[in-house]
Amino acid sequence: MTVLDTYSPAERSEILRRYRNLIDVWHTRKDTTDRWMVRKAFRLAVEAHKDMRRRSGEPYVYHPLEVATIAAGEIGLGRTSIICALLHDVVEDTEYKLTDISAMFGEQIARIIDGLTKIDSMVEDSDVQSLQAENFRKVLLTLSYDVRVILIKLADRLHNMRTLDAMPPVKQWKIASETSYLFAPLAYRLGLYAIKSELEDLALKYTEPAVYESVHNELEESREIRNKLVDSFLAPVQDSLNQMGVTAHIVVAEKSASSIWSRMREKEIPFSDVYDTFVVRFIVDCPQEVEKIECWRVYAAITSIYKPNNERLRDWISLPKANGYESLHATVMSKTGKWIEVQIRSKRMDEVAEKGYAAYWKYKDAPNSESGLDEWLTKVREVLSSEDATALEFLNNFKLNLFSDEIFVFTPKGDMISLPKGATALDFAFSIHSSLGSKCIGANVNHKLVQFNHPLKTGDQVEIITSKVQYPKEEWFDFVITARAKSRLREAIREHRKTFKDQGREKLDAYFKQINIESGKTNITRLIDYEELSGLVDLYYFVAIDRITLQRVKAAFKEKSGSGFFKYLVNPFTRHKPIEEVADQVLPKAGSSEIKADIVREDILELDYIVSTCCNPIHGDEVVALVFQGEPMHIHRVNCPKAINLMSQYGNNIIKAKWKQKEDIVFLAGLKIQGIDSTGFIHRITEVISVQLGLNIRNLQLESSNGVVVAYLTVYVSNSKNLKDVITKLQKVDGVRKVNRLDRLADAES
Repeated sequence: MTVLDTYSPAERSEILRRYRNLIDVWHTRKDTTDRWMVRKAFRLAVEAHKDMRRRSGEPYVYHPLEVATIAAGEIGLGRTSIICALLHDVVEDTEYKLTDISAMFGEQIARIIDGLTKIDSMVEDSDVQSLQAENFRKVLLTLSYDVRVILIKLADRLHNMRTLDAMPPVKQWKIASETSYLFAPLAYRLGLYAIKSELEDLALKYTEPAVYESVHNELEESREIRNKLVDSFLAPVQDSLNQMGVTAHIVVAEKSASSIWSRMREKEIPFSDVYDTFVVRFIVDCPQEVEKIECWRVYAAITSIYKPNNERLRDWISLPKANGYESLHATVMSKTGKWIEVQIRSKRMDEVAEKGYAAYWKYKDAPNSESGLDEWLTKVREVLSSEDATALEFLNNFKLNLFSDEIFVFTPKGDMISLPKGATALDFAFSIHSSLGSKCIGANVNHKLVQFNHPLKTGDQVEIITSKVQYPKEEWFDFVITARAKSRLREAIREHRKTFKDQGREKLDAYFKQINIESGKTNITRLIDYEELSGLVDLYYFVAIDRITLQRVKAAFKEKSGSGFFKYLVNPFTRHKPIEEVADQVLPKAGSSEIKADIVREDILELDYIVSTCCNPIHGDEVVALVFQGEPMHIHRVNCPKAINLMSQYGNNIIKAKWKQKEDIVFLAGLKIQGIDSTGFIHRITEVISVQLGLNIRNLQLESSNGVVVAYLTVYVSNSKNLKDVITKLQKVDGVRKVNRLDRLADAES
């Protein structure tokens, strides 16, 4: 009897079908040893998970089989990754240990699986602020050893998102928030554009299901018209390419629902006004040594027929993205008066764009290959090497430095430096060398003198100005954003403080002597803890510069515990970090005259709460509550960007919340109304709100310029349906063009 015999005949057949599919989509080298090792891992996965079921009721082994299939087929990974994908939950969920995996498959596979295994040794009462952040940190730290950890994790997350329907709503929000906050940007940075788009779409599906359905329906209904537009657009281009002797495969790709929705929100436009709902992709079949020339020939053929929008030309061929992505992007005006986005790339570029890191590595040693992804991975390892930050700081630092847009600046000698968008001249200085940053007093940017906190932009040429008497200061942390600059600044400050060691030690010994306390390790440790410092270097430094005085030392030994003066300083060297502020507490709390609704969960009868001003939820909105010890609940709309970030970091703090049904509930909602200026415009708006709907307006502001008027108002409504009625009626008012709900009331009342 085999392990498969423990399953029903239908399940056994399905398991074997999925395994055969995995082998079919595995396109890398498959010799006898490879097949034997993968089969061995498959059998172990079936054995280890034989008594386990997913929430949907399916055998659990379906999951590792699908993760392995995604890793092999959609990312293009090989034997080692397939084995790790098949076994990625074995150590976490079964009796098998890492030592067993190491004995059967080797140390490398065991180490990758360890990186994929969640942290389960932490107790509830530990001082870890966010278990999710610790898990993310562990996975990301393994990236410094083997990037396949992240790739398999992305495959795991993609399958979990595809099967999220079986989860309760709170779990769906938590997992979807994590996905949009970390995993989708990570897929983008590794060049996995198809996976990134699907992750974003699935996250949108569970955070804003109505929006997701609406955009998908709009795409479906407009597909026939779109296809006719593309056919008429392509006919003359294809003829021109044939005459030039250029062979190009043409693909029409629809944009993802999430990207279309982002554009609609950003531009405040309806679906019908979004011109780039699809892209026409020209994939040129040519030798690698002439691919750039051939791509530009295709561009010339297209722009000889259609007029281009030069402001939207993006040359990622001459200057590839950090993740290895290469393509030529352009937008041209069709004969029907519609803008059409085109992308031009070679077959090699297309494979890198679709398969990301795995395909990039395949071409790494080819002639003319770029090293952008190598440089990005080097930056990743720099961020990962910083061990003195909390898990949340680490995660935010990683996201800030490695997911942000890039700028490209130049040294005085013409060398190009890549930095995150928003980087300053001080970031640039530290990126060159620690000593240059430590002595920086300013910079010449494009031959113009600026302060060292001057933000840089692409194309700037930067020359750093230094002084021998300059030294690094704590306030400089406000002027840098890159991990390299922060790390080097931290080390430079530490080295500077070490020069005060002898002076500080002598003064501290004298203080101890005056109050008759032994200058030993125990008392020094107590003083360090009292002042919440990182160690002796900081202690001696602060004593030397008189920020720790005799009075402070006396206070430390009079009280058994205390917060200390330094708790109130913004100090990157402190050992303990207070939990970050999780919501603006501007609006009145529950029970006030202005906010009368209650939000409860089943096991909580009476609990104070704060309605967050970042998204301004009202009755009828789908909301989520985040609970932190000693604080009121923080109520956010499910689609609030701030809530998504918080849910991705504090998933265990989410509770299911609903509005209590009460009469006479009033909420304040903000609206932005755009239209054509005319006599009586305000009267028509106020008549709809005050007379027809009987609602009270709290605030109204008007801006008019060149015949266009923008009105901001706040109005009291009873629920989200009431607000929709207001918007619907206002959209029918003569002269009104757009009506949008504002997330922040401050935008309407500032």
